[in-house]
Amino acid sequence: MEIQTFDSIIIGSGQAGNPLAFFLAAKGQNVALIEKGKLGGTCVNTGCTPTKTYVASARRAWEVNQASELGISTEKSLAVSLKKIWKKKEKIISSSRNGIQDGIESKDNITLFKGVGKFTGPREVAVGNHRLKAEKIYINVGARPRIIPGFEEVRFFTNESILDLKEVPQHLIIIGGSYIGLEFAQIFRRFGSKVTVCEKGPRIIHREDDDHSEMIQQILEAEGIQFELNANCLSGKNWGDSQVEVQMDCGGKERRIRGSHLLLATGRKPNTESLGLELAGVHQDEHGFISVDDFLKTNKEGIHALGDCNGKGAFTHTAYHDFEIIKDHISGNKKKKVSDRILNYALYVDPPFARAGINKSEAFRSSKKYLHAEMLMKDINRAKEKGETRGKMEVLVEKSTGLIAGAMVCGTGADELIGIFLTAMYGKINYEILMNSVQTHPTVSELIPTLLQSLQPLDV
Repeated sequence: MEIQTFDSIIIGSGQAGNPLAFFLAAKGQNVALIEKGKLGGTCVNTGCTPTKTYVASARRAWEVNQASELGISTEKSLAVSLKKIWKKKEKIISSSRNGIQDGIESKDNITLFKGVGKFTGPREVAVGNHRLKAEKIYINVGARPRIIPGFEEVRFFTNESILDLKEVPQHLIIIGGSYIGLEFAQIFRRFGSKVTVCEKGPRIIHREDDDHSEMIQQILEAEGIQFELNANCLSGKNWGDSQVEVQMDCGGKERRIRGSHLLLATGRKPNTESLGLELAGVHQDEHGFISVDDFLKTNKEGIHALGDCNGKGAFTHTAYHDFEIIKDHISGNKKKKVSDRILNYALYVDPPFARAGINKSEAFRSSKKYLHAEMLMKDINRAKEKGETRGKMEVLVEKSTGLIAGAMVCGTGADELIGIFLTAMYGKINYEILMNSVQTHPTVSELIPTLLQSLQPLDV
């Protein structure tokens, strides 16, 4: 069979693969783009775009239910149409996918191959009956939901398949008390479902500080979400024609919970098994992530791995930054690298929880000395005026340099507010400059200078 030769092959059309294809094409390269599923990857199809659309609808439902506290009464009871929400989500997704498709079709030097890409050698990839060859190969295959043992034969949903529901679940059981599980917990609780979250650990979002986990749990419990902690979920089974039963060990005591729907939110795994990486000689770690250096190079010359499959970040913004690193390298600047990134992300419960840099637990483990300050949202006028006083702001400053080392905001607008701290961190701005700044009134951000004025040594 004839081998088609390209300048570059990109496996996966996610948030790194697509912009890379357009960038290389603009430089005159002949590019092969391989996609086994829908164009756009996780973010467009089953991640950020659809879930944040649902978060927005759930927020509207919450606002209606809370309106009376702000002096607004409604005559009709709340009615949620998941079918309409689903249609809105599909419309937004289709618009994004169509934009990508149109962009590809407008480029004569991008050839789209639909199917699973598999290495047949260090420079060759097979896609169905096609054989492709290139000196540069970029892997952007993403990740998928991890299914834990004991639930293979149960009627369950993942964060992907639950987005196809057209009716609100009566009782949604969620296995996993981390970021994905908590977002869906609040979404469906606000849609009207009874929700139970089962977490095997002693607290939810275990990567966060203890008090942050407790704060988020209290916020969600106030909305009626139930939690089962220390729940070593052993197995599940179908119950009748429409229900499921989760059998678990909670602190040594066996328990059974029955519900109408089951969501497994137990982490994600890289889509690397079908790549045939062993035929290319590309190394992986024990979890299946492709090993890369600071510039996203694998151990094989000419092969790079971008996005979730390299284990260097599980976010759209880190995937896109991976593209920026490759772009910077190809352009000859060679300044951007993975290790320059500052950890930052947001948990899109409401109010959102956002982090940048280190947290208190990491500061305690460090040999450095830190200053710390926090401020409750209930003490901020703008939050009180909006009737959204849950959460707090927190900041850590390295004592010897005066640089901000970490920040956490949980409260109204937190996902945007964290950017102020993040900008100061990237700019290596001494905290006193931010402390002496004049912020707009009335806002939550105007209290950031006041927050920094209250810095005290972080005690163990």
